[in-house]
Amino acid sequence: MSNSILVINSGSTSLKYKLFNAKNFRELKSGYIQDIGTSKVKNHEQALKIALKEIDDLENIKAVGHRIVHGGEEFVQPTLITKSVLRRLAKYNKLAPLHNPANLMGIKACLKLLPKIPNLTVFDTSFHQTIPKKAYLYALPLKYYKKYRIRRYGFHGISHQYVAEEAAKKLKKPLDKLKIITCHLGGGCSITAIDKGKSVDTSMGFTPAEGLVMMTRSGDIDPAIILFLQRELRLDPDQIDKIINFQSGMLGLCGEENMLKVLDKIKRGNKLAKLAFDIFVYRIQKYIGAYYAALGGLDALVFTGAIGAGKPKTRNAISQGIKHILRRVKVLAISTDEELMIARETLKVIQNL
Repeated sequence: MSNSILVINSGSTSLKYKLFNAKNFRELKSGYIQDIGTSKVKNHEQALKIALKEIDDLENIKAVGHRIVHGGEEFVQPTLITKSVLRRLAKYNKLAPLHNPANLMGIKACLKLLPKIPNLTVFDTSFHQTIPKKAYLYALPLKYYKKYRIRRYGFHGISHQYVAEEAAKKLKKPLDKLKIITCHLGGGCSITAIDKGKSVDTSMGFTPAEGLVMMTRSGDIDPAIILFLQRELRLDPDQIDKIINFQSGMLGLCGEENMLKVLDKIKRGNKLAKLAFDIFVYRIQKYIGAYYAALGGLDALVFTGAIGAGKPKTRNAISQGIKHILRRVKVLAISTDEELMIARETLKVIQNL
């Protein structure tokens, strides 16, 4: 009898997997295959073959759950993969070019190597589909939303949903009775305002570049800066994209994209590192203040991600500057588990088929 859920999180050069017991969600096995696209691991299909050899117990897999970063407005629930769904998903590649194509390669490898097992997708954007129009529409001519669906989508939704649910358990209160702000701080960073278990606003927007200062992404900037740089330096869109997504953030400010190294530089008296850290913290504090106002109060502030859950210095620096807001608020550090969240959502769908 099938009794396990396999979760695949496929990146451009890596493939992460976790195998869970379908009854109690105990993790049975996990692995991380890197260097996809090199002589070591040729492609995602080869990476999956390596993973399946490590798993071995394939006949007991009930379903495979996949993470997809962008599902647009079309995909708002975990979805069973069919040929039609694959075709429809491909159109979102241009909205998340760093993530969606790699996610789809992982799915296609699974369909080829595990053709008899149901494959489902869980979307980073799904959790944010409850955001109201006043929060997701940009003040651009409305025709651009109608034609191109330019709006705030939000990302890291799987992580935000997971830690919100875990926070409710820790507080021993129903999630639908709580006002929570979740801070996912890692290589990419985002903040979400959650009211009664539903996302009502989030910092990332049409793409993951909006919002907080990140390790290599700029976060919020005046859009006219882009036009200025294009004119002054005669840059094309790809060059601008490279600046905003890969050369900015902490890297652009102080030459480091690893927060541990930034903190080490601060200890040694590096002023640029201290300035970059202060900017990083200040942007987070501003968003927490804004979401406190949007929620009309706050029960819990949750930190997650490698920086959020793993770096007390960062959490303390953020909290110290907004003590007046956090006077009666529970501050929690919860390690996220996106694969576990995907497994839970996958099983819900499978049970209803």
